[in-house]
Amino acid sequence: MRFFKKEGLGVVTSLIVLIILGVYFLLPSEKDLSLTKQSLNETQYLFPEPNDFTKIIDLNITESAFLEPAAPAFLVKGRILGSLGESSGRKEIQEYIVQGGDTLTSIAQKFGISLETLLWANNLKSTSIIKPGQKLIILPVSGILHIVREGETLSEIAQLYQAEIEEIVEFNELQDEGRIYVGDLLIIPGGKKPKQIKKYVQVPLSQSYFICPIPAPCRITQGLHWYNAVDFSNGKCGEPVFAAAGGEVQRIGYTRLGGYYVRIRHSNGVITYYGHLGKILVRPGQRVYQGQIIGTVGYSGLTAPRGPAGCHLHFDVRFAENPFAKYPVGTELGKVK
Repeated sequence: MRFFKKEGLGVVTSLIVLIILGVYFLLPSEKDLSLTKQSLNETQYLFPEPNDFTKIIDLNITESAFLEPAAPAFLVKGRILGSLGESSGRKEIQEYIVQGGDTLTSIAQKFGISLETLLWANNLKSTSIIKPGQKLIILPVSGILHIVREGETLSEIAQLYQAEIEEIVEFNELQDEGRIYVGDLLIIPGGKKPKQIKKYVQVPLSQSYFICPIPAPCRITQGLHWYNAVDFSNGKCGEPVFAAAGGEVQRIGYTRLGGYYVRIRHSNGVITYYGHLGKILVRPGQRVYQGQIIGTVGYSGLTAPRGPAGCHLHFDVRFAENPFAKYPVGTELGKVK
């Protein structure tokens, strides 16, 4: 009887220790808490009359496009998340800088993909002229790239490109029986370009819909590049990253190219992507308001230069124009008081 009491006491003690450790590692640090307590001020707005915080409404998701939590929760640090969902390099999209003497054919051969794949991914023609320094998107396999739209299903996508559902699921490492999300960029192995493709209808945005996603001076360090993205950096690692508009956190995760990222779906269907984060401070399914801190500026993934010197935010917009693309590199959009 005494043995069982000692055994029971040991189990209880072990559980208490595990709970204490769990609380210690899961709760945000004092530094993180002070970061999340910061409030947005008017210097983040691009225009003299900022709009009210974007209202957050329930999202109407149809068919196989889901907004269900698909990743670990609140306050995930990079070194922890790195083991979750990281794909091998051969399955990820690469960015290639054209070198002297390169041709479209030689680049396609270099990466072992068809010429058509290279042309489709970069919206080029066989007669297009490329120049040294130009950036091209390289798919890891011959096929086509597709961005998931509202209401689309895997079967419809596979049929559109004459591809196999199983190959799409396997190659993109889709979880939960192949669920897809609006705004996902899917690689379709062996996909054929259809004769007719639906054109994406861009959602019109008011001038004040988005705010600068990093603190003032909110400096643009790279103009429009793949995918409909602009880079921001004040030359500091660890600065807060703000939600450019209110919405719901759709996904968080890691990719070899983009590093740790957060994706937010907004009430009008537009999706914003925040890449190369140093830390993630939100969870999937969480509603966020405009200006809420969702992470910190970092250098995860592939940055140039690598390491702390490459700290910046990669901000892309899906289904709408990126309003920051019209500003030249070096522009400071925030007002420093």
